[in-house]
Formats: sequence, C-alpha cells, structure tokens
Amino acid sequence: MVEQIAIVIDNFKGEFAALGAAFLWAASSSIYALLGQRIPPLQLNLIKGLIAIALILLTLIVGSQKLPEFNWLPVGLLLLSGVIGIGLGDTAYFSAINQLGARRTLLLETLAPPMAAILAFIFLDESLNAVAWCGILLTILGVAWVITERIVALVVNSNNPMQGIVWGILAAIAQASGAVISRFALIESDISPLWSTLLRLIGGSAIVLLLLMFSRPRQKGEGVQWTGRLIGIIILTAFGSTYLGIWLQQTSLKFAPAGIAQTLTATSPLFVLPIAFWLGETISFRAVLGVLVAIVGIGILFSGR
Repeated sequence: MVEQIAIVIDNFKGEFAALGAAFLWAASSSIYALLGQRIPPLQLNLIKGLIAIALILLTLIVGSQKLPEFNWLPVGLLLLSGVIGIGLGDTAYFSAINQLGARRTLLLETLAPPMAAILAFIFLDESLNAVAWCGILLTILGVAWVITERIVALVVNSNNPMQGIVWGILAAIAQASGAVISRFALIESDISPLWSTLLRLIGGSAIVLLLLMFSRPRQKGEGVQWTGRLIGIIILTAFGSTYLGIWLQQTSLKFAPAGIAQTLTATSPLFVLPIAFWLGETISFRAVLGVLVAIVGIGILFSGR
C-alpha cells in the first residue's frame, strides 16, 4: 500500500507540487493584502524576493550543493522568466489587490491557466487532450464560482477600479508568460527546481530594484513604520509563499505541462475556505459547491495524464 502511494506521488509529483504551492499562497494571500496597505507593491515584492534568495542560498550551503554546470540559454530564460513572472507579475498582482481587493484580483488570475496552456501550445508544441481541457475548464469554473460569491459587497480600495482590472490582467499575462518560459528552460536542461527558483528570484528582484530606483519617492515606502513584529511577519510570509511556494511551482513546471501546472497553482481560493472555516467563518453552500466542481476538475486533470 505504501509502495503504491509512493508510485502515485512520483507519477504526479508535478501536480502535487502545484497544489502545495496553491495552499501556501492561499495561506499568505490575506497577509499580503494587509501588508499591501502599509508597504508599497514594489518594495514589498523586493523584500520578499531578497528574503527568499537568502533562504535558498542557505539551503544550498547546508545541503552542500555545488554550483552545477549551466548552459547559458536556460539560465537566461529563467532570469527572463523571473523578470516577467515575479518582478513585473507579482508587482502588478499586489497593485491589483490594493485597487480591487483579494477576491476580484484572484478572479482575474483565473485567466492565467488558459493563457499558459495556449502559449505552451504555440511556443512549446505542448498540446493537451480534450480530457485535460475539460479538467482545466471545470477547475477554473469552480474557482471562479467560489471567488465571485458576494462580490458586490466587496470593498474596493480605489476610486478607479478600472486601473485595478488592468493591473490584474497584466499580472495574469505576466504569470502565464513567465510560467511557459520557465517550463521551456526546465525541460530543455538539467537545472533543478531549487536552482531555477533562485535564478527566477534573482531576475525578479533585479527588475524590481531597477524600478524602485526610478520610481517616485512615495513608492519607495517612506513613512513605513518598521517594527520587529512587521519584519517577522514579512519573513514568515516570504518563507511560505516565496521560498517554498515558488520552489514547489518550479517543481510542478518541471514535471507537469504548463497549462495543468498553472491551473492547479490557481486553486488557492479553494484552500482559503477551510482556513476561513477553521477561523470560525461561515461557509456557504455555494462556496462548497464551487469547491466540489473544482475538485472534480482536478480529478479529471489527474486521470487525463
């Protein structure tokens, strides 16, 4: 029995890694929404990236992992993937959260999986069968159903919600593009998910640092009250969402098609519900039904592989 479970995990390690990343991002999404009210998007993105880079370097040192021989093409592609997906994509995502709130932003993020699947088909010749497409559509439908519940009551933090919508769409495009570029680099090389995570974070942090240098003074976070508690929260959140989350995302892109990996990592809202229930919130029948639809979609994705 244990051996059979191990075989299943090995066969679907990309899919399980994507679900693990989704869980970590769900646990940290509400914290990022609160942090975004105190720290500008660019600065928050840079801080979490630098913390994750330090943690990865520590992991490599503790694990005595020497610098492998890299082909410069996949290295360049992973850096570019980090610039687009993490540096620009996460900054746009945080900006959208500040403008629209977490729920509407996550709704726009459901555009990323089909975008990733289409881009992977065009540029990587990575086609999905009809069963996989049905699974993707059902999963996205379930996630969207959960997110849109009581959306009218959602408080928008901006007088210009259209700006937030633009940020959300740009974030989805950037994350889909970054995922496909990363997928190509991983399947065309022997770079491990941990090293690819480091390269992506370096690329993402570099572009954010460059943008900060040319941003207006208020974007640099002047007036932020840095306390030990705030710094501790940022470190813990970066550990879960960026260090572990992106590591798992890279693992999923290494071992699963881009469209499937992106779909499963987009299931974060489903994991928010049990967390909310554990905290004492009431979960509606509609939300439970949305989760069940998404679970059916996830099951189809696994069976179609």
